[in-house]
Amino acid sequence: MNDLSNSSSRRDFLKVAATGAIGALWTTNTHAAELPKVKLAGLNVPLLGMGTGVKAIDRSNALQRSGEKNFHDTVRRAYDEGVRLFDCADSYGSLPMVAKALKDKPRESYVLVSKIWCHEKGGIPNNEPRHDSMAVIERFLLEASTDHIDLVQLHCQTAGDWTKTYRSHMDALETAKQKGLILAHGCSCHSIEALEAAAIDPWVDVVHARINPWGVAMDGPADVVVPVLQKIHKAGKGVIGMKLIGEGKFRNDPAKIDETLRFVLGLGCVDALIVGFEKQEEIIDYKKRLTAALEEKAKVKGS
Repeated sequence: MNDLSNSSSRRDFLKVAATGAIGALWTTNTHAAELPKVKLAGLNVPLLGMGTGVKAIDRSNALQRSGEKNFHDTVRRAYDEGVRLFDCADSYGSLPMVAKALKDKPRESYVLVSKIWCHEKGGIPNNEPRHDSMAVIERFLLEASTDHIDLVQLHCQTAGDWTKTYRSHMDALETAKQKGLILAHGCSCHSIEALEAAAIDPWVDVVHARINPWGVAMDGPADVVVPVLQKIHKAGKGVIGMKLIGEGKFRNDPAKIDETLRFVLGLGCVDALIVGFEKQEEIIDYKKRLTAALEEKAKVKGS
């Protein structure tokens, strides 16, 4: 039996106990920089991931526009702090830059997520092809100088019938999965109808879903969205929570950040969290707040 009188052992125990409600824990902290990790559609991912889609469109994003050095240093700091899940949708233009920043790191030590924009307009430059998802995946592999992307999703689904409209893209991603070019597939949703469709289609491995306590920049109020996320999770699909602070609306409000972390961690149906970090100090701050929220949850559960 572990000696919980040791302070570091006790902290690890609290993190295990707290994380057990939101995902199958893969490993626990053995170093101060690490984060709890969970199973997500067979992938081992940290509870906290880094999004790169802040103010992003047409393959440009806020972190990129802040300068290559800041982009590189922020990604490296995230990695060093145990944030090893990187969300790099095609419309963000961030995949090549993230891969470059991590080129000296073992490929198996981090998780790359990308998303394909298959809508007729918007998202990516208008002269870009949108009908051949296999070709897009092959481009992703070249851009990231890797033999696989861990998770590829169909980006920004809003229609209730998206699983019919984009079935050819879904078939292409399934072929890529069978070939080992990607390890899992799914969607990001921007409507309650799209979420409902994701919940019932067996093709979906992982869903990116907008979630916070206030219903800000979400697919509806929390009491409408949460039951659908519970349905998705009960079906064995992974759930990555995004827009935790209302698409940045409350990014400078520490009380709101703490509130949303406590709320989302307490739902029992969100496996991992994505935050759009633009500064290294934000990574440190979220780690501290996340740890505090996990320990608070463990105390409540044990009382």
